Amino acid sequence: MFGLLGPNGAGKSTLMRTLATLQQPDSGEVWFNDINLLQQPQVVRQQLGYLPQEFGVYPKVSAWNLLEHFAVLKGVFPKKKRLQMVEDLLVRTNLYDVRHRAVSSFSGGMVRRWGIAQALLGDPKLVIVDEPTAGLDPEERVRFHNLLSDISERVVVVFSTHMVNDVLGLCSRMAIMNQGRLLLTGSPQKAIGLLHGKIWKKQIAKQEVAAYRERYQLVSTNLVMGKTQIRIYAHHPPGGDFDSCDATLEDVYFTAIAGYLALEEGA
Repeated sequence: MFGLLGPNGAGKSTLMRTLATLQQPDSGEVWFNDINLLQQPQVVRQQLGYLPQEFGVYPKVSAWNLLEHFAVLKGVFPKKKRLQMVEDLLVRTNLYDVRHRAVSSFSGGMVRRWGIAQALLGDPKLVIVDEPTAGLDPEERVRFHNLLSDISERVVVVFSTHMVNDVLGLCSRMAIMNQGRLLLTGSPQKAIGLLHGKIWKKQIAKQEVAAYRERYQLVSTNLVMGKTQIRIYAHHPPGGDFDSCDATLEDVYFTAIAGYLALEEGA
């Protein structure tokens, strides 16, 4: 599973739509194995599953009937094979018991799981999911993570999110992007290793944050037990009662967004 991490407005969804052959880029090329996505979109679509950030469903149509409808559109024939595939996917996404309920009546997490079911129709080789855990409660997020992890054992999954923990828990490789540019690529653990010995923390008064921001390469500001704690990026001990601390993927994210870590450093 490959994680694409970035803030809202970074260009993640635009890239996802381009990979899903739904829009053309201004320049460049996209290849999946030996297929040029921009020149052969129909060929790619036969091997592609896509779960967009937002999608609608027909009202009053059951999960089974709507999934079968999409299977027909996907070209899954004969009927016996199609019905078996629909049943298997509803079981796999834990929706079989509610297969006769309208998808429009589902909770947000159930709708997302149904979306994954439709993305897996036709046994795709590449599955693209865009911000799939946004708005889910913690229990549903864990359930969705487990489902994505299971899927990634058999197919390539490109997973877009702005939630750092989603990438750390799911993805073997990742990229951080902002304002349409890739800032850092590599494995999450190796990216964290780039910051070894370079993250320092200190508790300060809230009104001192601006002064420290001017003086140091500030990574983040958090409240810890009601007190303001800052984390800074520095190659050498900064003095001033700063304590060295273990780097996290969140530190990688913020240092990359701020421009302290460059793509050339590699991960």
